[in-house]
Amino acid sequence: MSTVTIARDKPRLGRPETAALVKKAVAAALRAEGVDTPCHVDVLLTDDEGIHAINFEHRGVDAPTDVLSFPLNELTPGDFDPEACERDYDTGEVLLGDMVIDIPRCEAQGEEYGHGYRREVSYLAVHSTLHLLGYDHLDEGPEKALMRSREDAIMESLQITR
Repeated sequence: MSTVTIARDKPRLGRPETAALVKKAVAAALRAEGVDTPCHVDVLLTDDEGIHAINFEHRGVDAPTDVLSFPLNELTPGDFDPEACERDYDTGEVLLGDMVIDIPRCEAQGEEYGHGYRREVSYLAVHSTLHLLGYDHLDEGPEKALMRSREDAIMESLQITR
């Protein structure tokens, strides 16, 4: 079983169901990718100000965004290799990395796209987990198409569709 640690940088940030939605989405993505090794993912729930500061500090981008992913390992999409990963010395869990989710942006985008908060926060957790597993979408080519198809399949497995 994998561990997802949820932290908030502001008290009472997000809705009561947020942590459960994120944990369920991460677990579904790991399962869909055939990851059966216990893993650990740290998740920070923040707001525009918090994610903006992190985005600037780590990526040099002076703007907020909806989600950030910080993988600890260099993995090949669709070919998870636990032996190529960092591990927690105490638990033996594979350390996949960190994700940061902008909760007010989830609320706004869920409304803007017409699919609601539940789908948006779940989608961003799935999206970020795939990044932690080596997927990327730097261009409009095959890598992006592969990542989008995996996202769609995982969201369908969660029974959270558009």
